Amino acid sequence: MRQSEEDEFRAFVGARMDRWRRAAYLLCHDWHAADDLASIVVRKLYRHWRKVAAADNPDAYAQRVLTRSWLDERRRPWRREQPVEDLPENGWTHPDRVDDRDQLTGLLAQLAPRQRAVVVLRFYFDHSVEETAELLGISAGTVKSQSARGLETLRTLAYSPGSIS
Repeated sequence: MRQSEEDEFRAFVGARMDRWRRAAYLLCHDWHAADDLASIVVRKLYRHWRKVAAADNPDAYAQRVLTRSWLDERRRPWRREQPVEDLPENGWTHPDRVDDRDQLTGLLAQLAPRQRAVVVLRFYFDHSVEETAELLGISAGTVKSQSARGLETLRTLAYSPGSIS
C-alpha cells in the first residue's frame, strides 16, 4: 500500500473506530469482545482497502463487514475465549445515561442474534430497510418482520417488571 493510501486508511479508521466499537458492544454486550470485533474489522478493511476506498459508500461497506463478522463469530463460539466468571466493566460512562444504557443492553441481550442485528442497524445506525437488508444479505421483508418482532419483544420486556437480565 502506498503511503497516501496508508494515510487515507488511518484517517478513515480513526474517524470511525469509536462508533464501530460502540456498535460492536451493542451487538455482543462485552467490551472485550467488541474490541476484538473492531480489530477484526480493521484487519479486513486494511486487507481490502482499495476496494473499500472505491466503494460508493465506504461507511456502509465497513458496517457490513462489522455486522457480518459479528454474525460469523456467533456461529463459531469455539474460536473465542469463554469467560469463567463475569468481571465488572470499569469503562467510563456518562453518569446521566448509565441506567438507560444498562437497561438497553439487558433488553437487547434477550433478542435473537439476527433480530438484534436488525434492530441495531435500523434504529441505532438509522439504516433504511433496504440498506439493512443489503448489509445482512437478507430480504427487505425479513428486515421488516424482524424489526417488528424485535420492537414488540423489546416493548414487552421493557414493561414487564423483573424481566431484564
